[in-house]
Amino acid sequence: MKPPPPSVLANPWQALRQFTAARIALGRTGVSLPTQPQLAFQLAHARARDAVHLALDVPQLLKDLETAQLARADTCLVLDSAASDRLQYLQHPDKGRRLDDASRERLRALPQPPDGRRCDIAFVIADGLSALAIAQHAVPLLDAVMRLIAAEHWVLAPLTVVRQGRVAVGDEVGELLGARLVVLLIGERPGLSSPDSLGIYLTWMPRVGLTDERRNCISNVRPAGLSHEDAAAKAFYLVSQMRRRQLSGVRLKDDSAVDSGLQGVARGNFLLERD
Repeated sequence: MKPPPPSVLANPWQALRQFTAARIALGRTGVSLPTQPQLAFQLAHARARDAVHLALDVPQLLKDLETAQLARADTCLVLDSAASDRLQYLQHPDKGRRLDDASRERLRALPQPPDGRRCDIAFVIADGLSALAIAQHAVPLLDAVMRLIAAEHWVLAPLTVVRQGRVAVGDEVGELLGARLVVLLIGERPGLSSPDSLGIYLTWMPRVGLTDERRNCISNVRPAGLSHEDAAAKAFYLVSQMRRRQLSGVRLKDDSAVDSGLQGVARGNFLLERD
């Protein structure tokens, strides 16, 4: 007598799951997903939704920045976008791309350097679509970047934190601070396997009205993606190239692997590898 068929039919791609967090080879029960993958999907969806709606804990972020000796809590500038609350931020993206009037006037009222020199870099932290990403990764990432630029003697603008901010708000902050270059750390749109992904956007000579083609982006900064140290190395390379070539965006490519001689490293293809 033949044994009954298993209740969950395995997928022949099962071995490929070790190479990706994507939802592949989940098996099936009849024409449906097995219970465990279905519950895992619902949990991931709930975590992504929570990340979008989670408010940024600014006092804790300032405390963490001060503990890491990256900025004093009393000198870090906390600003707001034109979105008055989270619902308006999600429903009206344009409001997250500009500062509110009070934040704009606060930056304009800052004392200017006596020699009129522009600052070299303005670092901006914005909650974006995942305050969770900022809470978990902004401080260690910024610490790794600061260690790389410490020997460059660049003039840094006051560190700013923008609540309800989107990518373009960094251009306005950088312009009002008189920065030659703005580096924006922002929580990225959560995925079903990455509710804590942080992005870095770098722009040479920021000003209101710039489009995405003028920016460089480093994305997926998180333990399961790009590490803090690797992301900091890429950011430092791009910043150095921007200052040397005085441009950013599509005209500037991340050739850090080429410059470091890694382009000749052989890389295997997991589809062709055999035990």
